[in-house]
This record gives sequence, C-alpha cells and structure tokens, in this order.
Amino acid sequence: MAIETWLAFFVACWVISLSPGAGAIASMSAGLQYGFWRGYWNALGLQLALLMQIAVVAAGLGAVLATSELAFNLIKWFGVAYLVYLGWKQWVALPGEISAGEGERPLGRPLTLVLRGFLVNASNPKAIIFILAVLPQFLDLQGSLLAQYTVMAATMVAVDLVVMAGYTGLAARVLRALRSPRQQRILNRTFGGLFMAAAGLLAMVRRTA
Repeated sequence: MAIETWLAFFVACWVISLSPGAGAIASMSAGLQYGFWRGYWNALGLQLALLMQIAVVAAGLGAVLATSELAFNLIKWFGVAYLVYLGWKQWVALPGEISAGEGERPLGRPLTLVLRGFLVNASNPKAIIFILAVLPQFLDLQGSLLAQYTVMAATMVAVDLVVMAGYTGLAARVLRALRSPRQQRILNRTFGGLFMAAAGLLAMVRRTA
C-alpha cells in the first residue's frame, strides 16, 4: 500500500471513528459506570467485532450479507433488541456510591464488558456493508490483498482505540464529578435513552440493493 493511500485511509479512519454511534455510547456508558480502566474493556470488545467484520469482508462474505435480506434482518433485529436491553438496564440502574479508588473488580467483569462491546459492534449489519463499500477503494489489486487488509485492520483498530479511550475517559471524568444520587440517576437515564435511540435508528436501517 502506497504511503499516500495509507494517509488517506488514516484520515478516513478518524472521521469514521469520531462519528457518534452505538460504540461511542457504549464506551461512554462503560466509563460512566466503571471508570476509565474498567470501562475500557468495552473498547477491546468493540475492536474484536471490528476485526471480525473486516475479516468477513476480506473473505468475501460481506457481499453475501449485502445481498441477503434474511441475514441482514436477522443481525439487525438482534442488534436492535440488544441495544434496547442495554438501554433498559442503564435506565433502571440504581445510583452507586462513587469512591476515589478503583476497588476490587468482581470476577468476570472485564470479560462481560468485552462481550458487551463485541455484541454492540457485531450486531450492526450496516457496519459490514459500510466496510465493504469503503475498504476496497483503498486496495491496490496488484499487491498482496492479505497484507493490505492487515495494515488497514491495524490502522482502524489503533485509531478506534484512541477515540474510544477519549469517550471512555470523558465519561469517567464526569463520573468523578457526580456526588448526588439524583445526578447519577439523570445520567443513567440519559444514557439509557441514548441506547434506545440508537436501537430506533438501527431499526430504521434498510438494506440497499
């Protein structure tokens, strides 16, 4: 991949990652609930899903998803249901006591957050179709496709990790500023509403021919 092509792709990655979406909402929600270091496990799950989506596109399966209405709708409605579930959990979450220390992490919580992030990204069929539309534009068909997909995957993941760190850290700073149960309840319901709004937007997505 020529350096000029990679630089163009690098800029595109920043634009894509900075665009608000379910991943950003999930990252801010995790930062709000668990603080930066715990909440950042969610971002790792987002990246695992992103790598899976790129692998699906590289293997040619993305074209199948793009043309299969059944597959598209199955993934889409699973994503809608999961975002509604996350929104409801956030909405009814009880205000928690905020302490300065990290405290002990309950066993399995990091894996739970990784799985949560993975499902948020993996259950968006539009993301695969978007990757299918964007990545090939930066490919040199005369070069090694595997090497180019590897470079693009590493670039996308690196950029997204930085962006999601920003979203997670921003919410974690808000968390430290909270002092009253009322403030925490308002933020919980705000993020619950954002998850449900993301579910509504995903429900309106239609497969393009």
